[in-house]
Amino acid sequence: MTQQQSSPSQSKKTPKIGFLLPTRGLLLAEDRPQSANRILELACRAEEGGLDSVWVGDSLTAKPRLEPLTTLAAVAARTSRVRLGTAVLLMALRHPVLLAQTLGTVDLISQGRLMIAAGVGGAFNAEQEGEWQAAGVSARRRAGRLEEMVRIIKSLGRGDTVDFAGRHFDLDSVTVKPWPVQKDGVPIFLACHWRSRAKDAQIRRAARLADGVISISDTPEEHTRVIEAVRAEAAEAGRDPDSIETVMYLTVNMDTDLARAEAESERYLLGYYGAEIWGDRWGPFGGPERVKERISEYLDAGAETVVVRFASFEPEQQLSTFLEQVAPEFM
Repeated sequence: MTQQQSSPSQSKKTPKIGFLLPTRGLLLAEDRPQSANRILELACRAEEGGLDSVWVGDSLTAKPRLEPLTTLAAVAARTSRVRLGTAVLLMALRHPVLLAQTLGTVDLISQGRLMIAAGVGGAFNAEQEGEWQAAGVSARRRAGRLEEMVRIIKSLGRGDTVDFAGRHFDLDSVTVKPWPVQKDGVPIFLACHWRSRAKDAQIRRAARLADGVISISDTPEEHTRVIEAVRAEAAEAGRDPDSIETVMYLTVNMDTDLARAEAESERYLLGYYGAEIWGDRWGPFGGPERVKERISEYLDAGAETVVVRFASFEPEQQLSTFLEQVAPEFM
């Protein structure tokens, strides 16, 4: 470890707890919902309960849900304090100039509360391949496209006039308004997973380009390794490693009956993903004490924000239990 690099425990900050709004769950529960009020009310409840942030996922056709940034704009208009995040945005499905304008607009509406966690995204089955085709984007080029987009969006978000000649985008003297309220632009987190086949590329990308990292499927030990690797690469690149914020996305179920919690989680996640992809990596399922223990493990591993997703068809009940019996432990 270099002198400039610090361990996760050395850079540990006051923990922040976030909540993933069920924008896909809404469509799993109703074929054709007539209102998004359920989502907005859950966001307000999270803010009233003292949580730090609310988050939304992203998919176009493979895992249908509400469009993330318009949803966050609506949440911004109904809230005043919670940070607003994506977990994670499939940034490469979009065009960087149009996305930069959208991010600036949502950051303005929220008065500087927006943050974007983004990932390369998958193309591992027909549904995911079809998602890229529907957007007119080559799935095989999505990683390089993402890297160029991060560079462009960060420059546009600072108010720069951008000239850019890359493999995927070619811009000539482009400026976009509104600029984000946040002086350095909307912070961008990049997904990093220790067991991913693309782990090394993910770590290099985050160390060079990102304001933070987000992990979804890592164990606490793996999350520590990701943080240490990214910060070491950042230090070598001349960046302050402690400036890189760390987020862990945790899937839980609050039902105290373990068998019932596991059964509901399995039904929910099968509907969510259409296949069993979680194995023993997600959870815990079964009660507040198990969830508190797991959150503590990730905070000890170096996560500064832990985002919880409820694998449940009753998010209101789950959130109430979480706010009453889990969240106060970390406030």
